[in-house]
Amino acid sequence: MKELKQLLERLEYECVQGNLDKTITELVYDSRKVTKDALFVCIKGTVVDGHTFATDVAEKGAGVIVVSEDIEVAEEVTVIKVKDTRYALALLSAAYFDYPAEQIKVIGVTGTKGKTTTTYMVKSILEGAGYKVGLIGTIETIIGEKVIPSANTTPESYLVQKYFREMADIGCDCCIMEVSSQGLMMHRTAGFIFEMGIFTNIEPDHIGPNEHASFEEYMACKSLLFKQCKVGIINADDAHYEDILKGHTCEVETFGFSEKADIRATDMQLIHKPGYLGVAYQVSGKLDFPVEIDVPGKFSVYNSLTAISICRHFQVDVEVMKKALKQAKTKGRIEMIKVSDEFTLMIDYAHNAMSLNSLLSTLKEYNPGRLVCLFGCGGNRAKARRFEMGEVSGKMADLTIITSDNPRNEEPQAIMDDIKTGISKTNGEYVEIIDRKEAIRYAIENGKPGDVIVLAGKGHEDYQEIKGVKYPMDERVLIAEILEEKNTTRE
Repeated sequence: MKELKQLLERLEYECVQGNLDKTITELVYDSRKVTKDALFVCIKGTVVDGHTFATDVAEKGAGVIVVSEDIEVAEEVTVIKVKDTRYALALLSAAYFDYPAEQIKVIGVTGTKGKTTTTYMVKSILEGAGYKVGLIGTIETIIGEKVIPSANTTPESYLVQKYFREMADIGCDCCIMEVSSQGLMMHRTAGFIFEMGIFTNIEPDHIGPNEHASFEEYMACKSLLFKQCKVGIINADDAHYEDILKGHTCEVETFGFSEKADIRATDMQLIHKPGYLGVAYQVSGKLDFPVEIDVPGKFSVYNSLTAISICRHFQVDVEVMKKALKQAKTKGRIEMIKVSDEFTLMIDYAHNAMSLNSLLSTLKEYNPGRLVCLFGCGGNRAKARRFEMGEVSGKMADLTIITSDNPRNEEPQAIMDDIKTGISKTNGEYVEIIDRKEAIRYAIENGKPGDVIVLAGKGHEDYQEIKGVKYPMDERVLIAEILEEKNTTRE
């Protein structure tokens, strides 16, 4: 139960009908969940406009309705008009949960790539130093022992504040969260100040009818984080670093390979051992110590530099950082699965041409005997992605194993044929095996000494979506089953 005036205390609004002396039982933005004396916020979505349900929620007993357009409801209902109902929902949610972000330190990570891995690295380091850490991201939200699978990288503002409240209540010191450009554009993270805002990198992505109209808009949305944080920690090597900082209101620190960076990497070395790829480098600048990470590639250096730049603000001991970085793992992000001493096998979420090209380029630097890429593409998605991924794998991999991903309502073979159209533009070798488990079995049974095999596209996902049904399918489980069946056959 909350007093309406208390919920509105930080919001600019106009009371166009009714009075403010009301007690609110619940804050709701889904008309189906409205109960008597609830406050309902009319959100305009891409498909549904909450204003169209105003009469319905009033009849259900909503005591207050927050709008950005004129509505007609019974006179006993209080109507609050605001400029933007999404922004209003964020501020109302913060008040409803008693401003939990003022009780914990919230660290927001934005960028095209690296957000997920960086958040897990930070969580690993800070927990190693004795801090209690909550996490909100693409894969899941973690609150103590509670794990909630994610629908969006950055949840709706009400959920963000609800999660903060739960974190504060169990004694979390901080929350590390991924902040998407969509989340910033839709005010999901409005209503509080981040302790730190992090920028990893930016590349043309998420441009389209249902996302951002242009790269400039995408970049402008990312830059909003640096008008809402105390300290901004920025990748000094990114070509758009100055654009991201336009109009910033925070203190700025930098990381990267650049000599100008506050925390920088020097003497980078690639490490290639049987069944294992990694990277080592020297941290220089405001800190000075060597680091080794069990994840390959230059972008792993960037992710770890980001984590180090954050964690030094928590006065974490260098030895704790080194140990945590060596052990940090992110499900489905270059996740190495030991199946042989002769070759390396990994799972990664790369599911578009840009991310697949970046991944395969990184792995080629390790001079594998062969680079083997297994992937499929999602159904009911742009065909161009299939052509592009096929072409990338055909050019970069020594062998492509085409298989099924989430076919959804399409025929898997039709999707695979589109991938082959892309591969046909190259001289790349390929095989096609429609059943993903059998495709993985083929990759493992035909692995040669020095091979690097990557299972791309599914990453952390533990299902396969076919004709509207999500069937359990975790590649880690499939690999374990294949190895067990292999051993049983030997016996």
